Amino acid sequence: MKIQGLKLVFMVTLLIHNSECVVAEEKNHQQKKTYIIHMDKSSMPASFNDHSQWYESSLKSVSDTAAMLYAYNNVIHGYSARLTVEEAESLEGQLGILSVLEEMKYELHTTRTPEFLGLSKSEALFPESNSVSEVIVGVLDTGVWPEINSFDDTGLGPVPTGWKGECEVGKNFNSSNCNKKLIGARFFSRGYEAAFGPIDERTESKSPRDDDGHGTHTSTTAAGSAVVGASLFGYAGGTARGMAAHARVAVYKVCWQGGCFGSDITAAMDKAVEDGVDILSLSLGGTISDYDRDSVAVGAFGAMSQGVLVSCSAGNGGPSSESLSNFAPWITTVGAGTLDRDFPAYVSLGNGKKFSGVSLYSGKPLPDSLVQFVYAGNVSNTTTGYLCMNGSLIPQKVAGKIVVCDRGLISRVEKGEVVKDAGGVGMILTNINSYGEELVADAHLLPTVAVGEKTGDAIKKYLFSDSNPLATITFEGTQLGVQPAPVIAAFSSRGPNPITPEILKPDLIAPGVNIIAGWTRATGPTGLQGDTRRVNFNIISGTSMSCPHVSGLAALLKAAHPEWSPAAIRSALMTTAYTTYNNGETIQDVATGKPSTPFDYGAGHVDPVSALDPGLVYDATVNDYLGFLCALNYSANRIKMITKRDFTCELGKKYSVGDLNYPSFAVPLQTASGKGGGTGAPSVVKHTRTLTNVGAPATYKVSVSSETQAVKISVEPASLSFTEPNEKKNYTVTFIASSMPSGITSFARLEWLDGKHIVGSPVAFSWT
Repeated sequence: MKIQGLKLVFMVTLLIHNSECVVAEEKNHQQKKTYIIHMDKSSMPASFNDHSQWYESSLKSVSDTAAMLYAYNNVIHGYSARLTVEEAESLEGQLGILSVLEEMKYELHTTRTPEFLGLSKSEALFPESNSVSEVIVGVLDTGVWPEINSFDDTGLGPVPTGWKGECEVGKNFNSSNCNKKLIGARFFSRGYEAAFGPIDERTESKSPRDDDGHGTHTSTTAAGSAVVGASLFGYAGGTARGMAAHARVAVYKVCWQGGCFGSDITAAMDKAVEDGVDILSLSLGGTISDYDRDSVAVGAFGAMSQGVLVSCSAGNGGPSSESLSNFAPWITTVGAGTLDRDFPAYVSLGNGKKFSGVSLYSGKPLPDSLVQFVYAGNVSNTTTGYLCMNGSLIPQKVAGKIVVCDRGLISRVEKGEVVKDAGGVGMILTNINSYGEELVADAHLLPTVAVGEKTGDAIKKYLFSDSNPLATITFEGTQLGVQPAPVIAAFSSRGPNPITPEILKPDLIAPGVNIIAGWTRATGPTGLQGDTRRVNFNIISGTSMSCPHVSGLAALLKAAHPEWSPAAIRSALMTTAYTTYNNGETIQDVATGKPSTPFDYGAGHVDPVSALDPGLVYDATVNDYLGFLCALNYSANRIKMITKRDFTCELGKKYSVGDLNYPSFAVPLQTASGKGGGTGAPSVVKHTRTLTNVGAPATYKVSVSSETQAVKISVEPASLSFTEPNEKKNYTVTFIASSMPSGITSFARLEWLDGKHIVGSPVAFSWT
């Protein structure tokens, strides 16, 4: 990510208040915490006229002073309030209360893209703009900067008749800031203010206005209007447009300088569904928790049950395994890949060698002559000086020189500011092992080039061996047609699914590296306080950027197929995704330089043109997810928390997680040691799926390819004939697996083909 005024750790935008006043405010509130109280709406006593009265009464029964923050009526039933631990425990025993959960804090996961995805040259295949303009994309984020041209409503007709949303008034924001493009804007701060105290309106707008940039970037990526001549300081020049450029946008500000809080997020999702959005896009995530304890997962279920597709970022915790956020099976989980576009910059050394990297620097260049350069670790007053932390460099040893800094711990542009403040004239930012060869460009404040780990090692070898090391940095603008592309971003979070390994996540990947989109005028492109530059477009990276790509593409599919469910739309995007380049090689992982796997890319890289006509889809209803929760041994109480339904799992019925009608397969298997009481004999696992015909009558034949001999795969039947629209057919896959040592993974692919369509599903095996 490049929201550098906020603390960035490994490209995850962590919105953290650093001011002493906010820390003091938080301490003052520590005796109470915000809880979300899930209520059984059907249990309301007859003595109450409405649920709000009941909720208020339950709260007052444990606290005379507590006030309700929000009442929830759509995605969940219940309310939120600030309570002591004792008060929360007292509530838990009351009739009609399903659970009392402490709210979770969430973090943001922080143009060429339409061409790369094939949208520009295939426009005739997509729905007409009139039908797309009936689709509403709701974005939960840091708000919106409405004045930029990405929200121009020229050519759009009246707002869709079913829209019930509003343009809320607040600081620096009034109702006239909305139009026929940006049709709604709300803000939710009660949970945040309950934790941190009142918002400081000297530094932050208590309104839908975006003072950060992240929300403007994600909303315009999903559905921004086309803007000719867009660029960042001349980089990535061209027409910038959202994936669904004619769709309407509704913005829900839930993230503030101190973070994004579960009570606010739940309130925003609740209101968005009531307002009438068709797609919800959330580029944020929390810690790993069970589905019924995750506000986003619970809210997403409520939205999905009312026909709203919820798209979420997978997280920026890669390349570590099991680093995912937002892995509930009713959420579309999006990882990040690169584009075929780069921003090359070069390091020329005193020994005549020249190395390539990337940069978005646009200021005064370095002189043509070579200048001295030093390693930060050798010109520092701390043991971690190589990281160029604030105040760590010795100005007398840095002045007039280029400084080599290692990446990590603080934001990339912040390191450049540290070098500049110490008198340095340039920076070479070198990757360490965890970042590998991943290159992320930034609009640095001084001449800077970012280089991969191998290049960094070569530069350091010269630096440490020469008595008078010299270097300079040059910049080459924008380069198109870079290959291979895409590659998996190192930061993109990976599977397996940390809660339910039988559900493969992420679902797919989309562009998330060096993405240009709209920006706020309240802060510069780096987000640093000292960055006085102002831009209408910015280039940043993260799964925060890949998520709205899929949100916008889902809007296009919704316009083309308004009758499709959220599961059908996700299935179309997944089963048509690609996993190889044109030469047949598997998409690479930039973190390793090796072929990636379904734990990295899920079903593959999104291909929107193919997704319009997938042939068959794996549909799923609320009942399918009820069976999934039964397979997880959820109690009736926990199921009701998520689904708002009275449902008891049938005694004696065998529920299987693997039988959820999901477009991919994940198969945990027995180890050679016979874990779980086994003897090392082959494991037999069966998964059943249902395919729905959304194309012309056709006969599909199955094809299975596998990289391992340790698992025999059979499909019954091997052929499926469809004669009617929406006709459904079942099939069963049997996996017979030999025992293997723990920690082994392997992969296969199952496809249904009719000569026109390829309905593909990844298969992931893991021996644990």
